[in-house]
Amino acid sequence: MAVTQQLARISVKYLADCRKSASETPDGDPHWDPQPADVLDLDWAPILLERVCELAGLDDVRLDALRQAIDGDSAIDLDFLNTHPHAIGPFGPAPTALSTAQTARVSELLVQMNMPTMLAALPADDTQAASLIGYGADKIVGDPRKYLLKHFNALREFYLGASRRHLLIVLWWD
Repeated sequence: MAVTQQLARISVKYLADCRKSASETPDGDPHWDPQPADVLDLDWAPILLERVCELAGLDDVRLDALRQAIDGDSAIDLDFLNTHPHAIGPFGPAPTALSTAQTARVSELLVQMNMPTMLAALPADDTQAASLIGYGADKIVGDPRKYLLKHFNALREFYLGASRRHLLIVLWWD
């Protein structure tokens, strides 16, 4: 089983309920179980998307927004989601989150990014494109541009949905 990046859109209330549950149950179970429609598996795409944006010369404001979209922020205390035996991401770094305000800002900046144009700047040959991207892009079956566009569009839509519903985003690797 590969470790992949996961994101969940949740309400502030849901996060508070999970925190309360973890503090009240003897084994610290937060009862973390976001709705499947509000969970996104980004596979291994995050680092590859960041690399494509760097190669394309994306401006710092939007590049930082992409990084925040895939790295989260440690300002929200999620230690209760990282406690054995109920850790949601036991194979990666501690879970992170973006507040509703951060989610809205990141969403706004993701919408402004033209990923097809950035992907078009890669070499036309799939092998050369994957080699330039690095980070295991050569393991992608088929066209790396299609893979990355699919995952970027999913990320952007996920953030748009969270922003419209005033939800925060929790990120982890599982």
